[in-house]
Amino acid sequence: MSQQANPRGTFLKIADSVKILIEGDPEMTVLPTLTEIMREHGVSRGVAIRAYSVLRKEGLAEPAPGERWHVVRADEQVDRRPLHERIADVVRTDGLQVGEAFPSASVLAERFGVSRPTVGKALEKLETAGVLAGGGQGKVRTVRAVPTREERS
Repeated sequence: MSQQANPRGTFLKIADSVKILIEGDPEMTVLPTLTEIMREHGVSRGVAIRAYSVLRKEGLAEPAPGERWHVVRADEQVDRRPLHERIADVVRTDGLQVGEAFPSASVLAERFGVSRPTVGKALEKLETAGVLAGGGQGKVRTVRAVPTREERS
């Protein structure tokens, strides 16, 4: 019979190792992916998720829908709004006017630290809401309307 490590407490050890990473790098904003944790520690996805759940309960990390887990720092404000609302703010923050070209999905993915398909879904919501026009492969999206505070909430 082969000797196997006891899986009980493994997720706690993983959580402790990730805490050390967080404490050692004050610039860290996102946690390693679940796949990276699984590979590094030789555990299942469930064990990796349990480890991150421990960090969440301790207030050190939180999941972001469609994104990687984020580090939570006591002195830092985190924008917890849905991605499509944060992307809608690009119109205002970048000073875009109606008819101007909107940044591409690749540029937005880089800016918000998410995948292009995730950005694509958010852009579809903004097109449906009438904030953006155009889109599609090879087409430039343009600003159709400047979102008001009520439209973003």
